[in-house]
Parts: sequence; C-alpha cells; structure tokens
Amino acid sequence: MARYRGSVCRLCRRENMKLFLKGDRCYSDKCAFDRRSYAPGQHGQRRPKFSDYGVQLREKQKVKRMYGLSEKQFRLTFANADKKKGITGTNLLVLLETRLDNVVYLLGFTNSRTQGRHFVKHNHFLVNGKKVNIPSYKVKPGDAVEIRERSKNIKFIEDSLTAVVRRGIPQWLELEKDNKKGVVKSIPAREDINIPIQEQLIVELYSK
Repeated sequence: MARYRGSVCRLCRRENMKLFLKGDRCYSDKCAFDRRSYAPGQHGQRRPKFSDYGVQLREKQKVKRMYGLSEKQFRLTFANADKKKGITGTNLLVLLETRLDNVVYLLGFTNSRTQGRHFVKHNHFLVNGKKVNIPSYKVKPGDAVEIRERSKNIKFIEDSLTAVVRRGIPQWLELEKDNKKGVVKSIPAREDINIPIQEQLIVELYSK
C-alpha cells in the first residue's frame, strides 16, 4: 500500500486547519501550522479560488488525511457507509470514529492516530481480552479496549495518558486511567463528533 512519507505538517497547511497528525507537537509553539498558516509551496500565500468540485475534493482530502487512510481505504469506507441505513455522511463519520486505531487515540493511549495504527499493528492492545492487530477493526458498544500487560509501561503510552487532559475523552467512551482500559459506551452520534467536517460535501463528491 502506498504510504505518504513527506512532512505531515505540510498536509495541515494544505488543508488550512490543524489535523493533529504529530501529537503533542501540534499543541506546542513548534507547530508549523501556527507559524505558517498558509499553503506550502511558492504560491502558498495566494488566495485560491475553488470550484464546487474543488471544495468537495478538499473536504474529502482533509478527512482522509486526518484519519490516515489511503484513497482505496477511504472509498471502501464510503461504500460501506452508503450501504447502511440512515444518513450516508453520518454513517461515514461513525465508521471512521469507531476504527480501533482512532479509538485508542481518543482514549489517550497514543498521541496521534498514526501512532495508534502503529501500536495496534504491533499487538499492544486487547479488545474484550483478545489480541486485535487490525487498525480498521470496528469497535461496538460494550467493547473493552485495554493495553496488554507487557505493554503497560511503554513510555509513549504513559506520556500520552498524561497529556490526554488537553483533548478530553468523548462522551461515548469511558477511560479507566489507572487500569489503562477504555470502554465503548455507545456508538457516537453526529453531535459527539466535534471535528469541523462537512460530510455532505464528501457525499456530493462521490455521488457524481
């Protein structure tokens, strides 16, 4: 699978918002977006004029980069959302939010979704007491996500749990910090997802 190996801070500047791809650095004075909040490149400081298609494309790119998915993965996720009952845009966000790599990030076990995906792949987490190493695994209400016993003293995890107060824990999740365990209380509703996303633009893009 193709993987982006360039500067992730350029992605934030390209999408004109913080995507929080570098964990704690995004909250510090070293954040590249705070220092240069314009698009990268020679003509980055010009005011771009987007067509309707361009606006829709930028919204899709923003969400895809935020959750760290490839184009194929994102398109498949949208197709699954379209098949489900309900509002397609909301279904899409729920499928993205309930990915295991995103859940461990929201619970504060990792400081970014990228690190969450890396740690899941390396068998650091259990779901309902069983090892799960698939980042796209969809959690369900009642699922318990916890750190494996041998991984509980990893410095990155301890530092992330200390810093999670900056982000806060979503209402649909519950963190038992002392046990390094999280519980999925419910499937997130649209109002529980407070990321500035206009999902209808993505639906319009893929509906062409």
